[in-house]
Amino acid sequence: MEPGGVMNIELDDKNLIVMKLLHYFITEKNYNPIILQGVDNEIWLENMDQDYKIVRIVSNYIHNNEQFDFDMFKTKRIVKKIKKKTLSLNVNTLSIFLSLGDNVNLSSTKNIDCIMVNEEDDLKKNNIIKNIFPDLTKKLRFSEEGIQLFVKITNDINNHNKTDAEKVNEVFKIKKPYITYFLVAINIIFYFIPLITNSFDQVINNFCIYAPYIRNGEIYRLFTGIFLHANILHLACNCYALYLLGMQLESFVGKVKYLIIYLFSGLTGALFSMIFTNGASVGASGAIFGIMGALVYFGYHYRVYLGNVIKTQIIPIIILNLAIGFLSSGIDNFAHIGGLIGGALITMGLGIKYKSSNSERINGFVLTLIFLVFTIYMAFIYQA
Repeated sequence: MEPGGVMNIELDDKNLIVMKLLHYFITEKNYNPIILQGVDNEIWLENMDQDYKIVRIVSNYIHNNEQFDFDMFKTKRIVKKIKKKTLSLNVNTLSIFLSLGDNVNLSSTKNIDCIMVNEEDDLKKNNIIKNIFPDLTKKLRFSEEGIQLFVKITNDINNHNKTDAEKVNEVFKIKKPYITYFLVAINIIFYFIPLITNSFDQVINNFCIYAPYIRNGEIYRLFTGIFLHANILHLACNCYALYLLGMQLESFVGKVKYLIIYLFSGLTGALFSMIFTNGASVGASGAIFGIMGALVYFGYHYRVYLGNVIKTQIIPIIILNLAIGFLSSGIDNFAHIGGLIGGALITMGLGIKYKSSNSERINGFVLTLIFLVFTIYMAFIYQA
């Protein structure tokens, strides 16, 4: 204790570097700690939006090449598990070693780069740090020392983690799916009112998706057709799927974006139906496939939280339903494909809250526009 009862904390150089690196990667680069069982004296951080998806800070002493080789083997095994969980093709990893024996031959392998840091000045000389994290050395400079530095770094990390947790809670907080309720109700109303008034066949004939009539000017069919259904089983299956999937997407992306995704997916599904089929088509399944495409895109951005759900539930449902569509008659599978693509692209353009960058949104809108123009050309001009 110093005079006056103030505690003095002395951090050794290695622990000081660890704390400063944690502060930088968490508060400046939005990395999140990964909790791994059975891993000691090393810290794993992940950010799937960075060049290095994984950063390891290893303080454990490695005194020979055999220990280093085992460390690399262990790292590859853990990275492989992370790759599967996050649906990532490549997980570039940076291992920062703070304590290596003099006879260790430090080497990198495919997708795993290794650097040695004995002191902060080593970071200034390292080409990987200079190219990928050029601001790192500047961000390691603090005016505080001892207990003040410890408190500042700890508070900054805690505040950052708290803010991130609040953002995630906001996105995943369950909201009332009023738009989904409305869409389900519209589909039900558009089925039962014509049925009750004995005008079912007339309504189907006048408002279904049918390419020759649409090319002759009845453009409204591109939208009205996605709210009509051929029979009660068709209606029940689509409304059930819309309720289950729609309420999730509406909660994740918000009501306005969700409605845009639904209508745009229905439109692109209807255009694909015009391009690839000759008969009449009805049903909300194109829009529902668009919801699934949007969920996959959303899940990719939040794959740390939803990776297993996307991999084990959404993607198998998409594949199974497409397979059924191709193997069964009377199913407009091309509308499903058009809706699926349209849903994913328009979601990219609309963006995912707290995840999508401006450049990603711009690219999404450009791709969406190109896709829409192409499908309109194919549906109205090339096929006409």
